[in-house]
Amino acid sequence: MKEQIQKIKDNAVEQISDADTLEVIEEIRVSYLGKKSAFNEILKGLKDLSPEEKKKIGPLANDTKKEIQHLIDDKKLALESVIDEKKEWIDVTAPGHKHAHGHLHPLSIVQRDIEDTFTSMGFEIADGPDIESESYNFDAINMPDDHPGRDMQDTFWISREDGRKKGTGTVMRTQTSGVQVRYMEKHKPPFRIIVPGRVFRNEATDASHEHTFHQFEALVVGEDVSVANFLYIAETFFSEFFGQEIKARLRPSYFPFVEPGFEFDISCTNCGGKGCSTCSRTGWIEVGGAGMVHQNVFEAAGYDRDVYQGFAWGFGLERLAMMKYKINDIRLFHSGDVRFTKQF
Repeated sequence: MKEQIQKIKDNAVEQISDADTLEVIEEIRVSYLGKKSAFNEILKGLKDLSPEEKKKIGPLANDTKKEIQHLIDDKKLALESVIDEKKEWIDVTAPGHKHAHGHLHPLSIVQRDIEDTFTSMGFEIADGPDIESESYNFDAINMPDDHPGRDMQDTFWISREDGRKKGTGTVMRTQTSGVQVRYMEKHKPPFRIIVPGRVFRNEATDASHEHTFHQFEALVVGEDVSVANFLYIAETFFSEFFGQEIKARLRPSYFPFVEPGFEFDISCTNCGGKGCSTCSRTGWIEVGGAGMVHQNVFEAAGYDRDVYQGFAWGFGLERLAMMKYKINDIRLFHSGDVRFTKQF
């Protein structure tokens, strides 16, 4: 048995010396010192030896096992030190390299700011499809059949047949007002919603016009809603958005879906209403349209006539972004030029 122990030791020493990875060392440890190793078999066989033989073989086997364990530990430390030396050295005092990060589009920033402000005032966010039926896009919001907005030169029609039944055409939505009717069909007043979204107009592009742009609308409906409520909400929003005190004024105007209708202006964000080249020395900047919701629109949504009243108002997100960030060409928003978007 002494010869067997010596042979196991010699083989182990040779294999440990040749090992070049930690994985190989672990395999050697299991092979020579594990539960199913030759040493364990020898120790199990000690019970069959005479007392004199046990006194000789037992200590020899244990000493040899400890020696192999020490050789394995030493080899493992040596291999680990080699691995550490091969690791990349990092100079923590060297200047870092800036990694490029993506940027939110300015329209996304503006829309998020608008949504945050209005949701803080108790408004919900509503949404609708970009491809809209003629019924929701025109008929339900009291748009007359002969209104210029229905003409081919103003609207991207997807389907529109001569002699068609009223309301059966399909369009790329020209405004987000159709979402108001969709929402009212499923909800009863009182409520406050905003409707941000993309719209499409069949028109030539220039520095201030685009065929694809974004609109924002707000709708408040209840039993005692007035123009005074609209003015307060408008001034509160614009003051928050531009970070300065903003005043609003109304001028009579016509929109089929409101009665009465208004154009609303805000005090110039550049001069504070004193008069400058931005506001053409008037102190006011035209922003959008507004008005009290026409009762025909309420009826189209399934409400009884003259029961509820409310106001609706809207404007272009691009226009607001241009005012806030001093952008002079609306076409930049959809140019795809990263030199533009990375500034935000």
